Amino acid sequence: MKLVLVVALVCVFHLRSFSQNVEFTSSNLPIIVINTHGAEIVDDPKILVDMGIIDNGPGVRNNLADPFNAYNGKAAIEIRGSTSQMFPKKQYSIELRADNGVDDNEVTVFGMPKESDWVLFAPYNDKTLIRDALAYHLGRSMASVAPGGIYASRNRFFELVLNNQYMGVYVFFEKVKRGKNRVNIDKLSPDEITGDALTGGYILKLDKTTGGDGSGFNSNHDPVGSKGTQKIFFQYEYPKSKDIALAQQMYIIDFIKKFEDALASDQYNDPVNGWTKYADMSSFVDYLIINELTKNPDAYRLSTFMYKQKDSDGGKLFMGPIWDFNIAFGNVNYCTNGGPTGLVIDFNSVCPGDDWQIPFWWQKLWSDLTFRLALSERWKTLRQDVFSEDAIIGYVDSVTTVLNMEAQQRNFKKWPVIGVYVWPNYKFDFTTYNGEVDWMKHWIRDRLTYLDSKFDFSIAGVNEATSHNVTVNPFPNPFDRELIFDYEIPAGGVTRIEMFDVLGRNAWSTTNYHDAGGHYSAKAGVATPGVYLYRVIHNDGRPVTGKVVRR
Repeated sequence: MKLVLVVALVCVFHLRSFSQNVEFTSSNLPIIVINTHGAEIVDDPKILVDMGIIDNGPGVRNNLADPFNAYNGKAAIEIRGSTSQMFPKKQYSIELRADNGVDDNEVTVFGMPKESDWVLFAPYNDKTLIRDALAYHLGRSMASVAPGGIYASRNRFFELVLNNQYMGVYVFFEKVKRGKNRVNIDKLSPDEITGDALTGGYILKLDKTTGGDGSGFNSNHDPVGSKGTQKIFFQYEYPKSKDIALAQQMYIIDFIKKFEDALASDQYNDPVNGWTKYADMSSFVDYLIINELTKNPDAYRLSTFMYKQKDSDGGKLFMGPIWDFNIAFGNVNYCTNGGPTGLVIDFNSVCPGDDWQIPFWWQKLWSDLTFRLALSERWKTLRQDVFSEDAIIGYVDSVTTVLNMEAQQRNFKKWPVIGVYVWPNYKFDFTTYNGEVDWMKHWIRDRLTYLDSKFDFSIAGVNEATSHNVTVNPFPNPFDRELIFDYEIPAGGVTRIEMFDVLGRNAWSTTNYHDAGGHYSAKAGVATPGVYLYRVIHNDGRPVTGKVVRR
């Protein structure tokens, strides 16, 4: 890994001398103009600048000489990112400020909900320019298909002029933060240290400590398969470390401990006291799907966010929002590599010496039949809709067609990286922008085909299953309103039958006491059509599991 970074730094230094001035007067994209009045933009603290946005609307050309009509005012700006700071094309965090230069200025920009905090993202090693925007589009698309709900940043492409110098194609992103239009959890003040108020909301992240003060806490559970001494470290994202009270720290530390202990236990998949007592299964399913679809090598271990609601709002731990996909979609040459096969949840076994490992959660969840079935059903639903090949490739074509009109040509004249290795490119020998895009589209098609097979979990014993001489036969299957569980047990005792929907929620259950072994039946019923998972446990033995369908 250190050698790769050295090569990358050498490569970036070489490219720096080839950046060119570009004559720029107008664009089919919006234009953002920033003037620092001679001050240098650094990585903390933010400096005060003047900022203007020219956006004349769809189909209308934007001229550098036009008035600032989408924003005209103050902003505070700093360089953002971690590894990306080594690239000559910088990305920035901005806070829109009132005329006094101090107070936040929450406004609508590019039609997005009012806010003051934004990101000016600079695609550099991603030569399609769209990997992050594509991933967030897919995340928002998932949320539109019930029961989705992971927030993903809205965005808009633009061209940046900084201190009268053309800087290339950028993407205007919403920054990850608490708020009703972003991570929608309750505000938590430092004085809220008791009762329901103490239970939420919290945002945690797994990431490098660049850009923060390193405040947080370690997991009590080591990463699976890691050969290093690394501990999983949770950082406080909200409330920030300077604002979070000691009682709040102790609460969220204890909550994560209970969640991880439940997941690590032998009864981790118990519907009452297992991991779903603490965590929302649907968000974990969706988080895995979007990161495996994109084959994001940072997934689960870097730029990884999670949040906890108040107990009065359900009290569960949710995964998300999703973030940082510039080396996804086959754009990485280390560890998981850029081919369209392989799962990122296997990262620890593929790259056990890496400094950032994946928590044990994901391998444990993969062993949970209920989770895998929920994953399978969710994948099939998405593949018929927003994750169809036509839908995804159609979005890629729509965005790249707009960029290809003119903006990408200016960008790559400013930053001539087409056909040149920029860390950590997997494929870089294309001579045109279209070559980069076409390769990624082929990669996406191959990835979809691969995941169709990996996420297709067939259930042994859909109509009949046997375990430790316990036989279960649910009939009819599919059923209309009434389902009979016909089961045979070898000895007397307690038999519990449970039905769950694909999100792991209990739909029906019964506990029966039998004096002797024999043949018995139980009548079940659920009102909502769909796929249901069942589990039959006799005398705490190994469960018999299967799947039934309510028409």
